[in-house]
Parts: sequence; C-alpha cells; structure tokens
Amino acid sequence: MDELKSICVFCGSGTGTDPIYGNAARILGDLLTRRGLNLVYGGSNIGLMGLVSTAVRDGGGKVTGIIPKRIADHVPGQEGITLEVVPGMHERKARMYELSDAFISLPGGIGTLEETFEAWTWNQLGYHAKPVAMLNVKGYFDPLLTFLDGMTSEGFLRGNQRDSLLVDADPETLLVKMTNWNPPKGLKWDKLEPSTRVQS
Repeated sequence: MDELKSICVFCGSGTGTDPIYGNAARILGDLLTRRGLNLVYGGSNIGLMGLVSTAVRDGGGKVTGIIPKRIADHVPGQEGITLEVVPGMHERKARMYELSDAFISLPGGIGTLEETFEAWTWNQLGYHAKPVAMLNVKGYFDPLLTFLDGMTSEGFLRGNQRDSLLVDADPETLLVKMTNWNPPKGLKWDKLEPSTRVQS
C-alpha cells in the first residue's frame, strides 16, 4: 500500500444519543493530526463532521471540505479550512475520492452508509485501490457486519471482498490496518468463470 497522506472521513451530521460518538470523532481528528494526515470530509460544521474537522483544524492539520451547494446554503461552514462547493452529491463524492488515499467511516445515517458502500463498490470494481474502513465505535456497525457476513454465506459477496472492508474499534489499530492493506486479488469481473454466467 502506498503511503497514506489524505484520509476521507464519512460520518453523521448529527452526534447521536451517546457522547461516546462525539468523543470518537475528536479522538480520530487528533490522531490524524498527530500522524500528519490531511482530512477530507463533507464540509459541514455540524454533528460528527464538525467535531472531527474542528479537531484536525485546531491541531494544525489541513482540512478540505467538499459540500454540495444545496447543503452549503443551509448549514454553517467552518473557518480555517479549505471549502469546495460543488453542484451536487455525485460531484461531491467524486471529488472526495479524487483527493483521498483512504476512507474511514464513523457512525452516521443513510448518507454515511451510502458514501461508504459506494467507495467500497468502486474498490470491488477496480475503479480505485484504496482501503475502506469502519471505526466501530460502541459496536455501532455490528448489525451491518452481521448482514454482510450473511451476504457472503449466501453467495452474493465474495469472501475476499468482505475481508477487504477493514473494521476496528480502536482508531490507531485501524490506521495500522489501513497502512498494511493490500487490494483483494481478483476483481469481480476478472476472469469470470463460464459456470457463473447466467444462461439465456
């Protein structure tokens, strides 16, 4: 894996019901700063997004926010960061992927999951070879991980692709996993066996 320089963090625009989520966002931001890693994120100054970006900014790290105009018109921005306003969600995600060497998901809602799964899908299809990881605060992602295990056992997700999604509750351990990560061998559409093709 090439050296990580910029980390994209997907996370909620809310803080959840337990203070542990906000604390995890701050801890992750502090860790990125200590490691000299740039932060790329969704551009808002609210929720976990605001907490992780503020931690990086206040620690002297570089922060780049990418936000669609529709959202930028309704939520506060953040001083002391680079903010790019883009036309829509598709442009937002494309720009985030372009600027980042890896992706970490903190707890969040459907937007966080959508961004995570698109990044992971692009990895599966060979559009990028960058690690995708989940910081599993308070076991937040456990039900989702169980579902993914079921997808694998039912034959809808390859085992090596399932294993490529990095998960840990400790941010430092997660960063080590990301640094040591290698893309799974055999992309989904590489050397597809004739027996797996749908017969007409």
